[in-house]
Amino acid sequence: MILPPSFYERDTVTVAKDLLGCLLVHRNETATMGWIVEVEAYLRDDPAAHSYRGETPRNRAMFGPAGHAYVYRIYGLHTCVNVVTGPEGTGEAVLVRALEPAGGIEFMQARRGTDDPLALASGPGKLTQALGITMDLDGTPLSGGPLQIWSPESLSDRRPEGTDGEIVQTTRIGITKAADLPLRFYRNGNRYISRR
Repeated sequence: MILPPSFYERDTVTVAKDLLGCLLVHRNETATMGWIVEVEAYLRDDPAAHSYRGETPRNRAMFGPAGHAYVYRIYGLHTCVNVVTGPEGTGEAVLVRALEPAGGIEFMQARRGTDDPLALASGPGKLTQALGITMDLDGTPLSGGPLQIWSPESLSDRRPEGTDGEIVQTTRIGITKAADLPLRFYRNGNRYISRR
């Protein structure tokens, strides 16, 4: 059910595509979870990657072992969660951009202050707020801590929208450097992806 570290030790773009349909789960005071429906890859020689200029205290987790969380704050307001990929020291990761809510939805609604299911986790800052993901999870393993990623088959009775749809590959959102690289991925037909 929980994805092993070896899942993340592969090519970052491959991992990004394979994360679609998996479940991001946060077990704190309660379990909240959502299917990953949109991601962006950030590569070693990518000017948009936080690792591009080398390791710093802020991005240290990105250079750590694959299968750990890289959590950071953007604009001093929103928290974003990434999955560290590739060999240790590489500095590559996959940003989780959007989730389709799958469990603990009442807690997600309370944290986000909305009942609209399409607005709960349709963006990187929204999903961390909905799941209660905070900066103290930076660097934690995704296979044994409170933040986990489960295989798509973990909820055998349900699947996210667009499961059988093609993977759309397009440019990333909200960046100025390397904005032309087609490193954003989502399943065609899913209504829960973020909007430009």
